[in-house]
Amino acid sequence: MNKTTSFLKPLMPIIATLYGFAIIYLTAMPIAGDHPGFVGELLTWLITLLGIALTLFLVHHIEPKVFPDARQYTLKLPKISVIVGLLLIAPLWLVAEEYIVYGITSLFHTVKMEPLTYTTAELREDLLASVHAVLLAPILEELCFRQMAISPFRRRGARIVVCVVMAILFGILHVRNFPGAFISAMLYGLVFVGSRNIWCSVTLHAGCNLTATLLAVYCWLGLGDMQMTSTPVIILPDMKVIIASLILAIAGVLLLKKNFSPIEYK
Repeated sequence: MNKTTSFLKPLMPIIATLYGFAIIYLTAMPIAGDHPGFVGELLTWLITLLGIALTLFLVHHIEPKVFPDARQYTLKLPKISVIVGLLLIAPLWLVAEEYIVYGITSLFHTVKMEPLTYTTAELREDLLASVHAVLLAPILEELCFRQMAISPFRRRGARIVVCVVMAILFGILHVRNFPGAFISAMLYGLVFVGSRNIWCSVTLHAGCNLTATLLAVYCWLGLGDMQMTSTPVIILPDMKVIIASLILAIAGVLLLKKNFSPIEYK
């Protein structure tokens, strides 16, 4: 290990975080500025795509040259069956995360839940934003907060420590939803470390965001009763959603058990 690598390696979580915060800030500028609605979202999509392209270049061509241990992770897409399996597991994880956050928050103070409702205008706005939240944001965030930050480290213990650090920073990025974002980021990090494939954590992340969008539609259609609180953001689905999530997760686990195997690091 040369001096440059030795110096930069411990700093990679900080570098990745600053880089990630900067890119994500740029992607949010259009919708926070003078470009409301579809125009703002379109600009956000374009900036995010540029950010993804730049980050993929960095983690594929630059990072492995500076940190040879980064080659232990692959950028190849997993099997379709693995992607489907992870997507099927995502709803149960999202439900579990919400109840975990509710339980932890309840230890410190009374959590006042209110019925969750959606107007047509609110749903339309959420569906537009979900294009970015489901298809683009998970790729950019996982590349920055998992691939770029964790892959330079060879030892499992060091990778776990970085997972925790990045989960804290990822939670800070999500402000009001810190507890849920922290817990989910820990899962995404562990999935990345275990699978050695960033697309596995991207898929799980996208699946959780997709589930949140589908729950909004579910609520708008009046198919069930859900409760929520805004600080921290907690949404508690009803029993029908929980049962459906369990059934989907069982199917997802069976698919993964049959088709998934982590890559070998040589």
